[in-house]
Amino acid sequence: MRVAVLGAGTMGHGIAQVTAMAGHDVTVRDIETEYVENGLESIEANLEGGIERDKVTREEADAALERLSGTTDLAEAVEGTDLVIEAVPEDIDLKTGTLEDVEALVGDDTVVATNTSSLSITKIASAAERDGRVIGLHFFNPVHIMGLVEIVVAEQTDDDTVEFAHEFVEDIGKTPVEVTDSPGFASSRLGVALGVEAIRMVQEGVADPRDVDAAMELGYNHPMGPIELGDVVGLDVRLDILEYLREELGERFRPPQALKRKVRAGKLGKKTGEGFYVWEDGEVVGVSGEYEGDDGEDGDDGEDDDDRGGSN
Repeated sequence: MRVAVLGAGTMGHGIAQVTAMAGHDVTVRDIETEYVENGLESIEANLEGGIERDKVTREEADAALERLSGTTDLAEAVEGTDLVIEAVPEDIDLKTGTLEDVEALVGDDTVVATNTSSLSITKIASAAERDGRVIGLHFFNPVHIMGLVEIVVAEQTDDDTVEFAHEFVEDIGKTPVEVTDSPGFASSRLGVALGVEAIRMVQEGVADPRDVDAAMELGYNHPMGPIELGDVVGLDVRLDILEYLREELGERFRPPQALKRKVRAGKLGKKTGEGFYVWEDGEVVGVSGEYEGDDGEDGDDGEDDDDRGGSN
């Protein structure tokens, strides 16, 4: 097939890599040449790492790279595509606008997928005239390692598109899990529920971040604890998802004050060098601050609940 991936960031270049490795021709598109080049370079670095670990042969890596191309031109990227996968930032207006632009350039049979981790696929699909061809394909980071893809079926998605999505996911060597479009789907809703409770435990002084994470890593065989995972995802992203789930599903998803204070301070996790942990060169080197705990409540801290960085 011919596939376009819109967005060359962490998720976009990972999706492009696994799709090209499965034998499909892939064009990566982003708004700046620098972003496209960085994405393609990241793919090459991932493949080199795979060769070093004997996970990928030199021939497989070279063949995948030959199937990849990059551009900043949307029309060029989506021309003649069977599938377009949108991996732009988590902003509903940006995603619906991207969908409208894509639909004007592709054929009636082209499937358009969104990689959103929590936003409503039904709402995104409502921007399309051919809304039956819109579906959610929620990949997990790092895409070239994680085996799951969540197929999220919107109210409008037709049966042929669902079948196409299952076949594509299996073809690229991933395991599909199909869910009905609902706030947070299955994975984000469950993952965020664990993450928010872990932050509350730190806030209440039950344990420090390292011990909370160790409990899940050693006791439940999680590859990464929920506090560290929040730092990796981005505390601002986690806060936005919680606010969205709180609005849709109720107060059990109310963000803890400890998380809100981190975001207000610009301590967003790995990408800023500090969140609940301190990071250097992509690795945890310490715990941020002293966690003496609050009064155990998620009540007001004298500031409006919506006075924070970002919104959803």
